[in-house]
Amino acid sequence: MKFTISKLSFLDALQQVQHVVSSRTTLPILSNVLIEAKGSQLTLTTTDLDVGVSGTVMADIEKEGATTLPAKRLVSIIRELPAEDVEISIDSKNHASIKSGPSFFKIIGLGEDEFPPLPKFDDSKEYKISQEMLLDSLKKTSYAISTDETRYVLNGIFTSFKDGKITLVATDGRRLAMVENDLEFPASHEADVIIPSKAVTELQRLLSNKGEVVIRLSESQIAFEINGSFLVSKLIEGNYPNYRQVIPNNTSERIQVNREAFLETVRRVSLIASDKSNSVKLTFGANSIDVMANTQDVGEATERVDVTYSGAEFAIAFNPEFLMAPLKSLDADDVYLDLIDEMSPGVIRIEGSFLYVIMPMRVTNNG
Repeated sequence: MKFTISKLSFLDALQQVQHVVSSRTTLPILSNVLIEAKGSQLTLTTTDLDVGVSGTVMADIEKEGATTLPAKRLVSIIRELPAEDVEISIDSKNHASIKSGPSFFKIIGLGEDEFPPLPKFDDSKEYKISQEMLLDSLKKTSYAISTDETRYVLNGIFTSFKDGKITLVATDGRRLAMVENDLEFPASHEADVIIPSKAVTELQRLLSNKGEVVIRLSESQIAFEINGSFLVSKLIEGNYPNYRQVIPNNTSERIQVNREAFLETVRRVSLIASDKSNSVKLTFGANSIDVMANTQDVGEATERVDVTYSGAEFAIAFNPEFLMAPLKSLDADDVYLDLIDEMSPGVIRIEGSFLYVIMPMRVTNNG
């Protein structure tokens, strides 16, 4: 096998697939990238057996073939090469010779026969969705995925194809983010699945704001075809909790606030919040919110934000990180805070089908 390729396009293609590679694998082949040279393009594939990704890149192929090479090492070598073009040849023992300008490297690979193939999706359900919509939905929800491995059904995004809508939900038990969008698909394709967080992260890397993504769904796997790249993942098995029952139905107060100003205020005030009493208190008064943090042995901070509000005066406390997370991921100018009282969950909404439920913290006066 022998090919010549531009350094930058090879590096770009390798970086698209290298994140799946696990450094702690017991199978050496899983540390490698499968490189297949055919026609005028290379296909690069990596997998950790749970998530797999493959992509293609144009190359000048002198001799077709396939091999696997250590992914992380290959990326670090290609990144540092001095010339614009790279020439790579592989011998019968899977030893790769890499030439670029005055540089020469030899690295030892493994035969492609041992590399586990990505699953096929022949009899799968198929959906088409705009990349922009899917990327936006993931951005608005993925930060709320639980990292607690004992609650593994929460370690991903619940994705529902029902009633002509695609609904994405993430929760860690203390907050919940949800986005719903219209999507056309046959009634026979209705399904509920949980996409693991590693696949969600890779998906966000591959998606852009142009074109479509084709989603294929089998019994236990999901695949995404995006701009010539292919991402496949096992699904999380288990029953996702009934998320709709934690969304408050009737809130008594709605406060409209400028998202950017509110975010900046919470960010500044939270500098005083400690890890132990990690909360900021919001006190609602006539056309204002006083944002306060008070921590013993540290100090206190307070800042006022102007809002449109004429309801009763009351206070509620939230974890500042949880409060800022949706504000960072949204791009609307204004957000709505829908509240009941200081003990009930608050809801952040925008114009459109996004909502974020956040559990309150106990209001204390001394942090």
